[in-house]
Amino acid sequence: MVTISLGQAAAGDWNVRRGQVTLFSNLQLAAAIKLAREMARDEHGRLGHPVCVEMPGPTGAIVLAQYGWGDTSDAVAALAS
Repeated sequence: MVTISLGQAAAGDWNVRRGQVTLFSNLQLAAAIKLAREMARDEHGRLGHPVCVEMPGPTGAIVLAQYGWGDTSDAVAALAS
């Protein structure tokens, strides 16, 4: 499973990471969510493995989308739009 995560910088802007590597930074929250979901959809479509998009919440990670989970390998279960 691959996790693409959002992180908030001290200045209040957001970044998109894959593992420990920051891929994009200085984004507004909505743009960061959209970009992370597009990346996850693309990666799942190209490579076929499960990909999760999450961001920090008050008590733990909030899952925004999951691609490649469940009974069918091509099913997409997006939890946020």
